[in-house]
Amino acid sequence: MHRRLLLMIALIGGLAGPGLAQLAVPALPVPRLGDVTAPVDGLLARLDETVRARAAELLELRARTLDRLLRANRDTIERDRFGELARRGELLVMDADEAALDRARAAGFTVITREQIEGLDLTVVRLAVPAGQSLAKAQARLEELLPGATVSADNLHLEAGRGASGSANAGRPASAAAISTPVGVIDGGAGSGAAGQRGFAKGAPRASNHGSAVVSLLAGAGVRSVRVADVYGADPAGGNALAIAQALGWLAQGGTKVVTISLVGPSNPVLARAVAAAQKRGVVVVAAVGNDGPAAPPAYPASYPGVLAVTGVDRRDRPLIEAGRALHLDYAAPGADLYAANAAGGRVKVRGTSFAAPLVAARVAAALDAGGSWQLRLDGEARDLGPRGPDKLFGRGLLCGTCRPAR
Repeated sequence: MHRRLLLMIALIGGLAGPGLAQLAVPALPVPRLGDVTAPVDGLLARLDETVRARAAELLELRARTLDRLLRANRDTIERDRFGELARRGELLVMDADEAALDRARAAGFTVITREQIEGLDLTVVRLAVPAGQSLAKAQARLEELLPGATVSADNLHLEAGRGASGSANAGRPASAAAISTPVGVIDGGAGSGAAGQRGFAKGAPRASNHGSAVVSLLAGAGVRSVRVADVYGADPAGGNALAIAQALGWLAQGGTKVVTISLVGPSNPVLARAVAAAQKRGVVVVAAVGNDGPAAPPAYPASYPGVLAVTGVDRRDRPLIEAGRALHLDYAAPGADLYAANAAGGRVKVRGTSFAAPLVAARVAAALDAGGSWQLRLDGEARDLGPRGPDKLFGRGLLCGTCRPAR
């Protein structure tokens, strides 16, 4: 434990230096009051004031970025009653009968649609909040009106890594053995390399740098068939919980057994239910832990039970200084010094846990190809880093350590 603590101190301390310029755009909603200064698994309580201040810088940066996003899109985004960003003027309801919905209508709520999530046996009712009422107030009121139902905002999830942009001269990915098990991607659209794409947002599918990078990394790791669900399109409120749930249902219904999600946001009951339903169908969900540092609140969907939570390491197998956290950590994979494709097909340098997650997904698909227990195969393949055995910096070890482009 002492060794691990010293390593974390060194990593967080580096945030004040040049590395800060390489950090991803903050990817989690603004923390609730107390999240920045509260102890995280007892770790921050043991660090000195200077180190705590370094860790808080990432959270402050995230808060500023999310504030800018909100100010620029007030017609489509607002805060829910927990202070998280969500689609404006809409609430999601599950487990409500007609009598409950009648009570909501009488209070001024309007049913927009009833969404049947294909492949997951899940029904979600979208309600418009009463005119002139804030989302936060409406959410609290609806929870009072429907005590037996599950009520939530349609929370936003943002990319967990620095999107591919610009250009760079770099080698192509190292050759990898072909993997036949298809992998699904829930992200922005891909410019090329997808066996199929479907949109779950206004203007989708639409090629994005981030989604294109994830797809190209899967291809470089050997995956032959990738299906892409674009949950962003041209919608400022894209990446919402309902869209991700619908995307997961589409992939599950199509027989996809591995899905990688390089997006992070707050816990949301609709998405939690969708993830659990997909897992019951045999889908392995892989997710990035985000890039808001070790003091950040737990990232979702990585923190949902059974999801493979993935962090990133640099070329020296050190944890990324910006790597976030989840309620559990399964594996690490390369998340820096990676080259991937952008939406225009150019090769660019990318960084972040976003780009570690697809590498782990590729290894899951390869393990499914091989048959038997994919979990035992992955654990046997993982290279132990840090303290002996599973730990909070690397999980059960490093996967796909050679999945970097040839130099």
